[in-house]
Amino acid sequence: MTGNTAEAEDLTQEAFLQLFRKVSTFRGESAFSTWLHRLAVNVVLMHLRKKGLQVVSLDEVDNSKDEPVKRDYGDDDRRLMGSVDRIGLQRAIADLPPGYRAVFVLHDVEGYEHNEIAEIMDCSVGNSKSQLHKARMKLRDRLRRDRSLGPAAEPLPADEEVKEV
Repeated sequence: MTGNTAEAEDLTQEAFLQLFRKVSTFRGESAFSTWLHRLAVNVVLMHLRKKGLQVVSLDEVDNSKDEPVKRDYGDDDRRLMGSVDRIGLQRAIADLPPGYRAVFVLHDVEGYEHNEIAEIMDCSVGNSKSQLHKARMKLRDRLRRDRSLGPAAEPLPADEEVKEV
């Protein structure tokens, strides 16, 4: 997540320090590994938030080690395509039926296991697995359809705010 080995090692150490400080707050409502994963992710996200975004001039020549980016007008910007893909994914997740969306977010985004999801949603483990599979299939179909239609498939209204999932 950081792209820097030394920084990742520092954040790993910080995560374990947080674990030492916060282990008494573990309630046992989920697996310890899930709780530890969330704690580590939060440490990294807080670090990235404090670090701030890198400012990039649109006029300067890109001297990074990545493949050079053309500055042609009207050409797709490959660096922005990831953001466009993320927005499309957020829309596709938002369009899922509520049950599918809940199971998908709990499992694939939050990292819960099927037995934990079954307890949270008061359903069987098999139902959790089935809904996750169906959610993934619907997402796959929606994203393929959107990709084949291109960027003009569903324009973002100027006043619509994209929400993080």
